[in-house]
Amino acid sequence: MLLLLLLVFISSGSKAQTVTKKDSLLKLLPKTKEDTTKVRLYLEVGNIYELDNPQMAAKYYRLAGQLSKKLNYKRGIVKYISNYTALLDQKAQFDSSLLLNKQAIELAKSLNDKLALAKCYANTGNVYQYLNDGENALQYYETAKKYFEEIGNKQLLARICDVMQSCYQKLNQTEKALQLGREAVSILRKENDAIALGMALTNLGNNYGTASDSAFVCYNEALAIFKKQNHSRGVESNLLNIGNIYLHRYNADGMKPYYEKGLALAQQLDDPEAKTIAHRGMTHYFLYKKNFAEALKSINKALFITDSLDLKYEHQKNLKSLSAILYATHDIIGAEKALDSAEIIENKLNGEEVTLKTLAISKKFETEKKESQIKLQAAEIRQKNILNYFLIAGIIAFLAISILGYRNYKHRQKLQQAKIDELETEKQLTATEAVLKGEEQERTRLAKDLHDGLGGMLSGIKFSLNTVKENLIMTPDNALAFERSIDMLDSSIKEMRRVAHNMMPEILVKYGLDAALKEFCTEIDRSGVVHVNYQSVGMHQAEIAQTTSVAIYRIVQELLNNIIKHANAKNVLVQLHQSAQEKLLAVTVEDDGNGFDANLLKQSGGMGWPNIQNRVEFLKGRIDLQSSAGKGTSVMIEINI
Repeated sequence: MLLLLLLVFISSGSKAQTVTKKDSLLKLLPKTKEDTTKVRLYLEVGNIYELDNPQMAAKYYRLAGQLSKKLNYKRGIVKYISNYTALLDQKAQFDSSLLLNKQAIELAKSLNDKLALAKCYANTGNVYQYLNDGENALQYYETAKKYFEEIGNKQLLARICDVMQSCYQKLNQTEKALQLGREAVSILRKENDAIALGMALTNLGNNYGTASDSAFVCYNEALAIFKKQNHSRGVESNLLNIGNIYLHRYNADGMKPYYEKGLALAQQLDDPEAKTIAHRGMTHYFLYKKNFAEALKSINKALFITDSLDLKYEHQKNLKSLSAILYATHDIIGAEKALDSAEIIENKLNGEEVTLKTLAISKKFETEKKESQIKLQAAEIRQKNILNYFLIAGIIAFLAISILGYRNYKHRQKLQQAKIDELETEKQLTATEAVLKGEEQERTRLAKDLHDGLGGMLSGIKFSLNTVKENLIMTPDNALAFERSIDMLDSSIKEMRRVAHNMMPEILVKYGLDAALKEFCTEIDRSGVVHVNYQSVGMHQAEIAQTTSVAIYRIVQELLNNIIKHANAKNVLVQLHQSAQEKLLAVTVEDDGNGFDANLLKQSGGMGWPNIQNRVEFLKGRIDLQSSAGKGTSVMIEINI
C-alpha cells in the first residue's frame, strides 16, 4: 500500500529542466556563505535528488540539518526533519522517524507557525500508520486536519484526507475510507498537484479492492501520472497493483508484463517488499502456465527476501504460494508443511496484534487508576488543610489585593510608555518614508531635468558649433582648438548622462531590480576598480514593488561605493535569493577587503551606513553585518515581499 507523505513536495518540471537546475544549484553551493540561504539550497538540492537518488537526497538533508543546528535556525531544523524522515519511512526506520517528528512538533510550537505545526502532526501520524497503530495515527491526523482547515489550505487538506482514507481502511471502515478518498481526489484534480493526485488515486484504488473495475481505473490513471512525473516509487507501486488485479482476474498474460516491469524497478530502487511481491506475482504466472520449475525458482527468491529481512506478513503469503506449487507437483507432505509454517506465522501475527492491543488497554487502565488515586489523595489533603486555608485567607487576600494593585499601577505605566514608544516609532518610520520618497522623487526630477533640459541644450550647442564650423575659415591652430572644444563638449554630455542614469536608472523602471543590479555590477566590473560577481536565485519570477526595488538598488549601490572607497577589496559577491514559498528576499554583499571593527560604525559620523539602516527599516527588513580586520565584510539583508 502506497501511503501519502505529506511533506514531500516534488517539482513537476521536465527531467532536463530538473538536471539543469540541480547542476546550477550544485555550482552555487560552494560559493554560498554558511547561513540560512545555504540551508535552503541544501534542502532544494535534496528535493531534486529525491526523485531518483534517495541516498544523495538524504546526504543533503543531513547537511541542511547540521547547518541549521549550528545556526540555531529552528525553521531549518523543522524542514530538515520533515524531508529526512520521509526517507526514513521509506526504509522502514520508523523508531528514528517517530523520535525526530516529535522533536519537530515541539520546535514548530515554539515558532507559532500553524502550517509547520500541522505538517509535523501529519508526519507523525504517518509513522504511527506505518507502525499499524491506527488509533494514534488518527489522533495526529485529526489535529493536523484541524490546523489545515483553520489555515484554509485546500491542497494540504486534500492530502490529509487521502492519508486518513488508508488509515480508516486498515480499521475496516471502508465507506469512511472511500468517502475521504473521493474527496481528496476531487480537490486535487483542481489544485494541479500531480504527485499528490497520483498517490490519492493509488490509495483510493487500494480501498476499492484488488478485483474492482474502479480500482483498475484508479491504478492506471495513477501509473500514467507517475510515469509523466518520473516518480519511480509511484510507478513501481502501481505496476504491482495492476499486476495483482490481473492475478485476481486469472489473466496470466495480462499480469506478466506488469510484474516483470515492477520487479525490474524494485531491484533498481532496492525495495525488498516490492521485490518479494513481484517475485510472488511471477510465481503465480508460472503456475497458470504450469511451468512449475520456474514457479519454484520465483517463490524461493521471494522466500529468501522475506526470511532474511523478517517480513512476516509477506513470508506467510509466500509460504502459501509455495504450498500451491508443491500441491501441483504432488508433493503433498511438503505442501502441508508449508501451510503449517504459514499458519504458525499467521497465529503469531494475530497473537502479536492481540498482545499489543491488550498492553495498550492495560496501560490505559493503569494510567486511569493512578490518576484516580492521585485525585483521591489530593481531595483528602484539601480537606485536611481547609481549616488552615480559612485562617490565612484574610492575610492572603490582603496581600493579594496589595500586590495586584501595585502590579496594575506598574502595568498601566508600562502600557503608557509602550504607546509613547509606538507613536515615536511610527513617527520615525513616517518621517523616514517621507524622506526616502522625497529623495527618489527629487532624484527622478533632477535626472529628467538633466537628461531632457541640460542634455538637450548641450546637444543643441554642439550642433550649432558644428554648423558654424562649416561656415568659417579657420587657421590650423584655431581648428585644432575648436575640435578640442567639441571633444570637451562630448565628454560633458556623456558625464551628464552618467549622472542622470545614476540618479534614476532607466533599466530599473523598465526591466526591474534583477536586470538593473546585474547591469550596475557589470559596469563596475568592467571599470577594473574591483571584480564584482553578481548572482541571483529565483528572481526570474519575482514581482517586487518599484518602491522596494529602488530602495534595494540604493542599498546595494551604497554598499558597493563603500567597498570601493574603503575596503581595498579585489573581489565582491552580490547575491539575491528570492524564496517564493516563504515570500522572502535575501540580499548578500560580501568582499575580501580589509574588514573593520563593526562596533566603530556606531561612532562614525558618516551618512552611508545610517542611510542603509533607514532604508532597511523602511522596508521592515532585517540586516546582519559580519566583519573583522583582515577577513573582509559580509552584509546580509532579509526583506519580506
